[in-house]
Amino acid sequence: MIKHARPPVQQVREPENWKPESWQRREALQQARYPDEAQLESAVRQLAESPPLVTSWEILSLREQIAEAQVGKRFMLQGGDCAENFNECTSPLITNRLKVLLQMSLVLVHGLQMPVLRVGRFAGQYAKPRSSDTETRDGVTLPSYRGDIVNAIDFTPEARVPNPARLIQAHASSAMTMNFVRALVDGGFADLHHPEYWNLSWVEHSPLAEEFQKIADNIGHSLRFLETLTGTDAGSLRRVDFFTSHEALHLHYEQALTRQVPRQWGWFNLSTHFPWIGMRTAAPDGAHVEFFRGIRNPIGIKVGPGMTADWVAQLLDTLNPEREPGRIVLIHRMGESRIEECLPPLIQAVEDQGSPVLWICDPMHGNTESTESGIKTRRFRRIMREMDLAFDIHRAAGSRLGGAHLELTGEDVTECTGGARDLSEADLNRAYKSTVDPRLNYEQSLELAMLIVQKYGQAG
Repeated sequence: MIKHARPPVQQVREPENWKPESWQRREALQQARYPDEAQLESAVRQLAESPPLVTSWEILSLREQIAEAQVGKRFMLQGGDCAENFNECTSPLITNRLKVLLQMSLVLVHGLQMPVLRVGRFAGQYAKPRSSDTETRDGVTLPSYRGDIVNAIDFTPEARVPNPARLIQAHASSAMTMNFVRALVDGGFADLHHPEYWNLSWVEHSPLAEEFQKIADNIGHSLRFLETLTGTDAGSLRRVDFFTSHEALHLHYEQALTRQVPRQWGWFNLSTHFPWIGMRTAAPDGAHVEFFRGIRNPIGIKVGPGMTADWVAQLLDTLNPEREPGRIVLIHRMGESRIEECLPPLIQAVEDQGSPVLWICDPMHGNTESTESGIKTRRFRRIMREMDLAFDIHRAAGSRLGGAHLELTGEDVTECTGGARDLSEADLNRAYKSTVDPRLNYEQSLELAMLIVQKYGQAG
């Protein structure tokens, strides 16, 4: 995310008949209904004049690294909260979120023996899709909570009214988050000479702590040996590249931050490095696909069991007509019970279509369930099982699984059952903090990283 070398420009044809506002000619799903259009237009104008959150050369650097991952030279780790909240834009939470991703990537780098592409689900993950426009409680019906970028979670008429001022707050909170992450990374927070500094105190007695400590010690010893042998300081290993991502759901926000830049052709969505399209908004003739068609960012597409081979092929034809490397990441989220049935035909369709893609697995969203008392959770064994099956299915199809997309946190939460401490349904009430979807805690995230290392070695 900082100081990336500028890759060479690859000239391709610009999309025809496209502008950042072109999406407004199409059906736009999952959009907030603002009672005051004038206030919305004023907020969009203010955003359009605000500084961007990322740069075009960072975006192009990410595309280059995704292209390397597509041919097996990198592994992509994408993770973070299901939805960010304005009141959680604090230094301890941001630090712990960064820590868990760094520790997972340390396990992956050590075990896979290849660079890891780190992408955080933060600094913009403020919008959430909803199954219904309204929510009813005790006979009272109000607009659904669509994320802090739209309205507040409190179940009151005042809180649930979509408020355009929240677009400005989302930009400000994203900027603060990114500035702090940049400061941490540039300040040596990710220094591989001292991976032990990344530890989170609440897992000191975890069954995984000893295994992780061995990995950290091995890397530290290896670096010191290399520096002693060569007589040089491995300064480049004191920092890492870090990119941001979010679901580009709120199209007025994304449009306002889409810009042209000097000495580059085309348009860049400068709200994030890596935006993605969710399942609910991936219609080939819909507004979101139209918006994504014109931006030069690498883009993710969530692929679920309801998607057909023709649907995926249409998306690739529309979003990557030039078959550019580094452009498309397909994030499959099938569920442990459906992946063996639904994934192979899509892998074959992509192979037949001929577009280069990076396949990564989201083992979270297809495994969401509710307890008898109505608490949303995910079973860790099903998450692990889907990840395990994904490697096997890609290998059998002659394809490659090149990454993982996870909802996780660095906090001591109890939202997913199972894992090293074998959390039960009774544990969910102890520390359930998510306002939307259940997340892996630090310990479960680290355990999953170790599974990936084990499976990748078997699939290699």
